[in-house]
Amino acid sequence: MKVTIQPGDLTGIIQSPASKSSMQRACAAALVAKGISEIINPGHSNDDKAARDIVSRLGARLEDQPDGSLQITSEGVKPVAPFIDCGESGLSIRMFTPIVALSKEEVTIKGSGSLVTRPMDFFDEILPHLGVKVKSNQGKLPLVIQGPLKPADVTVDGSLSSQFLTGLLLAYAAADASDVAIKVTNLKSRPYIDLTLDVMKRFGLKTPENRNYEEFYFKAGNVYDETKMQRYTVEGDWSGGAFLLVAGAIAGPITVRGLDIASTQADKAIVQALMSANAGIAIDAKEIKLHPADLNAFEFDATDCPDLFPPLVALASYCKGETKIKGVSRLAHKESDRGLTLQDEFGKMGVEIHLEGDLMRVIGGKGVKGAEVSSRHDHRIAMACAVAALKAVGETTIEHAEAVNKSYPDFYSDLKQLGGVVSLNHQFNFS
Repeated sequence: MKVTIQPGDLTGIIQSPASKSSMQRACAAALVAKGISEIINPGHSNDDKAARDIVSRLGARLEDQPDGSLQITSEGVKPVAPFIDCGESGLSIRMFTPIVALSKEEVTIKGSGSLVTRPMDFFDEILPHLGVKVKSNQGKLPLVIQGPLKPADVTVDGSLSSQFLTGLLLAYAAADASDVAIKVTNLKSRPYIDLTLDVMKRFGLKTPENRNYEEFYFKAGNVYDETKMQRYTVEGDWSGGAFLLVAGAIAGPITVRGLDIASTQADKAIVQALMSANAGIAIDAKEIKLHPADLNAFEFDATDCPDLFPPLVALASYCKGETKIKGVSRLAHKESDRGLTLQDEFGKMGVEIHLEGDLMRVIGGKGVKGAEVSSRHDHRIAMACAVAALKAVGETTIEHAEAVNKSYPDFYSDLKQLGGVVSLNHQFNFS
């Protein structure tokens, strides 16, 4: 699908999308916590749909309620299908694999798109130490898993992704781990582990003692109450909301609602970047207001929030001077190799980007030109190009624009609601 965006102004009030990081974790927690759980403000992105499908295949019963909430009834991990399909969700594959391993049944774990090329050696290395049989395709999908997982002291490398640790924490809690510890080296994206621990606590799961993110110790006792109804509200999504905030800073004024400034989500750091860039921003308890201002280059460390690279590049394109963003090493194993993809696609729009080891330099303030670009099937690249197009000289056409369905299916309709001139082909459905 192609989307064409004409330059123009945005104005109005918009609600941020539901956080898929929060939604997917909630689905997993509802599955392993057992009993009845109610998820309020559930997301409907492709990744959210994958998580829903996975927990249903692992034995949970899902019912959409008249008020829009989602009720999940679970008796624990009891697979009712021989496989689960994670779609293109990196979080799902990394989080649900240890959870699948709680069962003694053999289950095949599949995925699609870029997920089939992402390294999964972590499971080959760690799960056998926990009594789990693992067969992989030379460290890649599909995986064949057979448990049951038996919690034990392990040391894991957290440098590639914190999502592997998220899966282990949930699995250990479900298996009633006692007097065991998960030791972690080189942990990246600590805020996402904070989110995981918060979700576990809210679902009444056994939560480990966090020893400075170097060790997560599960004490004996403290078993959760399976009869208690769990209610969890999915937060607004700072990852998707970041694109709205940058759009407002470039082409506003707009007001974004539904983002909790006290959230544990890593991507709320976009506020710090906007302030560093001298963006016009005002924050109160319920909303964030953005308006255009003279933007200046900034420096930002995105090591713990690599998903911010695309909106940061869109922002930096309109900032006078050289913006420096650290954390490029975190970009290789995404839906695309995002460092190179951003360099190529924004290069088409006249924005000069240099990659130097772990550092990205964006030369901004020289004007952005409309161009024909491609998402490379990466949802965040599609959104970044769309935001940059809002004040470009000339129209921008985005190939494979449907990639936004992975995390923010309402993105283009939200831009249109704010007055953006967005043209989509006849195959797109806003419903």
